Amino acid sequence: MSGSPAEVTVVLRKAGSTKISYPATLLSDDGTRVTVRAEWAGAGVRDFGFVRFEPGDMFTEHYWRDRWYAVKEVRTGAGELKGWYCDVTRPAELREGELVVEDLDLDLWVSVDGAEILRLDEDEFEASGLAGRDPEAARQAVQALDELELLASRGQLPHD
Repeated sequence: MSGSPAEVTVVLRKAGSTKISYPATLLSDDGTRVTVRAEWAGAGVRDFGFVRFEPGDMFTEHYWRDRWYAVKEVRTGAGELKGWYCDVTRPAELREGELVVEDLDLDLWVSVDGAEILRLDEDEFEASGLAGRDPEAARQAVQALDELELLASRGQLPHD
């Protein structure tokens, strides 16, 4: 095996179709947690009000095969920490160079100092109808958001 890092494609699916896919560098895979690094893959600037994602921002993304969420540490291109964006997802699968996750709508934002923890998109989650289609997945999703909020409040989110 060469010393150069492996490249993977992160594929974020939502409601059965691909929402976005982007190239990333595989940093580690211990069999349970997969960590990749990728540049902001959105088109231009995305201003959420509480944070702006923009070209050059770097995301160190942690995905688990046994947890219902992903944690993304967000830094400027110069390396300044912006905070953590957490997605509630089904457990990740890494296969044939693709890291595939299914977005379940719920998200959490955590500021650099941990003082601001925002639960996001709960209305989208409710409107998705997941609770009616797959009650167990909906239960896991809500539990994952609660777990993320607890980890954030304790300063226990993964970081570089």
